[in-house]
Amino acid sequence: MTSSHANAAATRPPSNLFYQSRQRQPLLDRAEGVYMWDRDGNRYLDGCSGAMVSNIGHSNPRVLAAMQRQMEKATFGYRLHFENEPAETLAARVAGLMPEGMDRVFFVSGGSEAVESCIKLARQYALAVGEGSRYKVISRFPSYHGSTLGALAVTGYAPMTAPFAPMMHEMPKIAAPTCYLDRDGLSAEESGRRYADLLEAEIRRQGPETVLAFIMEPVGGASTGALVAPDTYYPRIREICDRYGILLIHDEVMSGAGRTGRFLAGEHWGVAPDLVAMSKGFAAGYAALGAAIAPGRIVEPVLDAGGFIHGFTYAGNPLACATGNAVLDEVLERDLMTNATRMGALLHERLRLLMGRFDFIGDVRGKGLLLALELVADQETMEPLPAAAMASRRLCEIAFERGLILYWRRTRGGDLGDHIMVCPPLIVTTGQIDELVGMLDDSLEVLRGELGR
Repeated sequence: MTSSHANAAATRPPSNLFYQSRQRQPLLDRAEGVYMWDRDGNRYLDGCSGAMVSNIGHSNPRVLAAMQRQMEKATFGYRLHFENEPAETLAARVAGLMPEGMDRVFFVSGGSEAVESCIKLARQYALAVGEGSRYKVISRFPSYHGSTLGALAVTGYAPMTAPFAPMMHEMPKIAAPTCYLDRDGLSAEESGRRYADLLEAEIRRQGPETVLAFIMEPVGGASTGALVAPDTYYPRIREICDRYGILLIHDEVMSGAGRTGRFLAGEHWGVAPDLVAMSKGFAAGYAALGAAIAPGRIVEPVLDAGGFIHGFTYAGNPLACATGNAVLDEVLERDLMTNATRMGALLHERLRLLMGRFDFIGDVRGKGLLLALELVADQETMEPLPAAAMASRRLCEIAFERGLILYWRRTRGGDLGDHIMVCPPLIVTTGQIDELVGMLDDSLEVLRGELGR
């Protein structure tokens, strides 16, 4: 926390809440569009949509009105007692936006639950079709797929997984396609195939009869900083999964719901997965909502075998689903995916210009409005900055003091490397991009001085 915010927090009474640390933050007062205000009247531009959640911006009046209408009818109906129209409608609409055949939707409350649901559905499908030896879910390193023990088992981010290793069955990992770090002389096409072929090698190493699924983010999230693989990677992965009867799970928790310019990021490469996990921008922060989406060919055998042994109290909650319908209306009717493409291209270009001015920015990457910049010690070798400098966290602190909210994470497995997520809401305008980049430029100048560059 910056000094002025720390001073303000010091005047407030102790909190009974606890999260990751004792660090206090300003009290939120209100939010509208791409802006947020604290109780002291300070305005912030939400340059990362919270945790890449607030896709349609804050306090959207049409969404709030839809929520109010549903609250006046019913806020809860348990799924074992009632079906409800908002959930049925949203499921049908989501199925219509999926690749052909993916017509079954299981609602949850968040991204970790969505991933957990996909993994457990995949396992129960294997049992239902007589392939009980399949249980291993291969994932990538680095990666992040959620905070439950099941989702952590497929996460490749050491600080988050190491403390719980004795409590979970950690799953196999292959290297994420971090081609921007390689100096091997391969073309992008060759590099994409090389990284994809790591999956086949791992399947063979584990024994194909034991491998259930492969899970990946089509565009990386916080663990890899909006990582995009070469175009050849995606169809090769699909081909390998098909060859060995492996289910392909796309974790679209962060990249889905229009953020990259398509409803699913995987659409950019025309690759259809077997299972999709969605959340975050799906309800855009207005309600706790996520979904696991699957084809009937996977769901029906599970139901025939006795049912899906899984569930959450708030699955298909009518208020959450009414909210999801209203958010989807905004995304589609306002053509926010087109705006994400157009504003994302502009923001990407502006970030590249900053890279030309600041020699400690080593890479700018992403798709649509899922973008990141990586901080390094050397642009040529991509040597990371010293871990002790905590450069990405410090940049976020400097920016926050200037009224810009950004999101930082370690890039190279959690212990080393620095990147910043720059992912404003999909409603962002050209003028707001100018404002964001201006504050980021100022913040980078301050960081440059602190780093002695």
